[in-house]
Amino acid sequence: MNYADIKIADVANGTGVRVSLFVSGCNHHCKGCFNPEAWNFNYGKEFTEEEIDRILKELDHPYVAGLSLLGGEPLEYVNQKGLLPLVKKVKEKFPEKNIWCYTGYTFDKDVLGNMFDNWDETKELVSYLDVIVDGKFEEEKKDLNLKFRGSSNQRIIDVQKSLKAHKVILYDI
Repeated sequence: MNYADIKIADVANGTGVRVSLFVSGCNHHCKGCFNPEAWNFNYGKEFTEEEIDRILKELDHPYVAGLSLLGGEPLEYVNQKGLLPLVKKVKEKFPEKNIWCYTGYTFDKDVLGNMFDNWDETKELVSYLDVIVDGKFEEEKKDLNLKFRGSSNQRIIDVQKSLKAHKVILYDI
């Protein structure tokens, strides 16, 4: 897996101060995407243990609320496999910090309804996530007044409550 960027002290992509990892590779190609260079799976640098260690070091501050995964597309299969070691270590070392994931896939239809049945990695990865912001960015529904999402069709989902309830439960901001 490659990554496009790691942002430290990010306040735009989830609640509180965050460390944000922008993975490379996306097949959605949303019109008006803020990060089209990250569509290419080969863009950026290889994601290695060195980057995992750097992210863990940056998370190790009391003022950092958690980790955000963006892209590109974190839930592309190759990226799920690359992200699993990171999210495992984050939850082991910092169980009190939350993990947000931004995806163009829909949580109920694509993630639970398709990926869960086809890829073991999806079940494991999602078990570590606290919040998913789902749905493709739709330029005609762009709204700069929305918190933590780009277009009004996107939802901010409480992953663990949704898994327990077997239905989408929105995250209370």
